[in-house]
Amino acid sequence: MPLLVAPALPVGSLGSQEQPHLPVRPGLALRPWRDDDATAVRVAFDCPAIQRWHVRRLDGDDEARAWTAQWAGRWRDETAASWAIVDADDRPVGQVGLRGVLLAEAPAQVSYWVVPAARGRGIATDALGTLTRWSFTRAGLHRPALEHSTANTASCRVATRAGFTVEGVLRESVRHIDGWHDMHLHARLATGPASHPLDQL
Repeated sequence: MPLLVAPALPVGSLGSQEQPHLPVRPGLALRPWRDDDATAVRVAFDCPAIQRWHVRRLDGDDEARAWTAQWAGRWRDETAASWAIVDADDRPVGQVGLRGVLLAEAPAQVSYWVVPAARGRGIATDALGTLTRWSFTRAGLHRPALEHSTANTASCRVATRAGFTVEGVLRESVRHIDGWHDMHLHARLATGPASHPLDQL
């Protein structure tokens, strides 16, 4: 059954190139994950807030190493991508990434987290802004979106400050440890108006 519209992105739009390193601001950058990041990732997932909202923990460096190793293959498959948010010493202080990438319609689901010691400095917002600009100008994505629990007010602030419009509430759509949560749906469009000063950077 032939499609009547061409895919929004051709095969190879992501996987045919190396995953880029992206500068965020002085002392902060995005880079692909490495095997030697495993301990930092395992420690990050020890954080109760990260466990609560991402519904995952990592029991040891071997599991953390498997978590970091998966992203190279998913980049080549053009289904997902994840970057370590690193400080001036190249130490991971967070994660920002894309899930559910579909070349046919060019959407993606955004995720992010920051370790407790690095919070309160706008790191997640700036990293998300950098990733979004790259998604539009280099990757050719059309609609990056994200969901977070309505109880996760910190994530809502990050999304809003990065110019992601709240589009609605998905009722009881994700199950956390304490039960079903309503989720805010945010999104940005490549064709949308500039909605935040980040678009001017």
